[in-house]
Amino acid sequence: MKFLLVGAGLSGAVIGRKLAEAGHSATVIDGRDHIGGNCYTTRDAETDVMVHVYGPHIFHTDDEEVWNYVNSFTTFMPYKNRVKTTSQGQVFSLPINLHTINQYYNKTLRPAEARDFIENEIADKSITDPQTFEEQAMRFVGPDLYEAFFKGYTEKQWGCSPTELPASILKRLPVRFNYDDNYFFHAFQGMPENGYTPMIEAILDHPSIEVKLGTLYDPAMAEGYDHVFWSGPLDGYFDYELGRLGYRTLDFEKFTETGDYQGCAVMNYGDRDVPYTRITEHKHFAPWESHEGTVCYKEFSRSCEPEDIPYYPIRQVKEKALLADYVEKAQATSGVTFVGRLGTYRYLDMDVTIREALDTADAFLKHAQDGTAMPAFVMNPL
Repeated sequence: MKFLLVGAGLSGAVIGRKLAEAGHSATVIDGRDHIGGNCYTTRDAETDVMVHVYGPHIFHTDDEEVWNYVNSFTTFMPYKNRVKTTSQGQVFSLPINLHTINQYYNKTLRPAEARDFIENEIADKSITDPQTFEEQAMRFVGPDLYEAFFKGYTEKQWGCSPTELPASILKRLPVRFNYDDNYFFHAFQGMPENGYTPMIEAILDHPSIEVKLGTLYDPAMAEGYDHVFWSGPLDGYFDYELGRLGYRTLDFEKFTETGDYQGCAVMNYGDRDVPYTRITEHKHFAPWESHEGTVCYKEFSRSCEPEDIPYYPIRQVKEKALLADYVEKAQATSGVTFVGRLGTYRYLDMDVTIREALDTADAFLKHAQDGTAMPAFVMNPL
């Protein structure tokens, strides 16, 4: 069988590889002039630092099969993401941990004391069923830590008040009553030794896979293939005929320095009057390398316009209603399956993207064997 995969990011590469290994042929197209989607990495010409062009991507997972999968295509180096934040004239460690609490309140609390202090003296216990981001923060860390670390940053990141965001956004941000400052808590964490681009090149390196860059999808293309896997924007497949799903996008202000600019890979800026959300210093994402120069990105978040790169799906009430309409249209369409972050309008970490891509390819092979139709979605976007 012949397959067309629209998008040369993780979803397209992994599905294409799995189908090629099963004896089929795959054509992978992408409108950009490079593979890898937003995971694309390249060397900075001035400093030779490995740069995450569309913002940093740190691999972390509890899925051992996915971890073994990516390690079969490249060498992953140990890497722990340790985030700092500048707020109210001080630098703190994130996520909120025992050091953050003791530093902020000028105390020397032990774990049990800190837990009791936050719960009984700081947290707003009048909130019994948090519904919004702000209520969730006030209930679990209280007004001081909320103002310092979450409120301003969230307003800049999402462009709205935290009272308009669901509590679920904050539920995945932990508070630790020990000195563990590893941002993630997954069993497997690391960075590809030479960046993500060579890893995705290796996934696509199969005699039955053809890659065409700088190539935009035309509906007429589908006629030459048995099935299309679409990892572009879900609404884009239908030419936005019902309207555009809302996204946040990022602008990057790149600058170079000599030496070490900020001493860490990620420095958040929690104060509302600082226009950017964070500065990333890319050589710290590859601490096994040594560079005299350094490359930094200031990140600015704003509403995504039609010509921008969509990053974060908003998924508030209005967007979910429009999403439901597009899902209905997609399910009435045959010959195409929607995959990945854009195709399913969900925020997905890299490991989940790969897991779903592997499962999608397996699902297609099973449907083909059974003689049944492949659905528009393997994972329900709603």
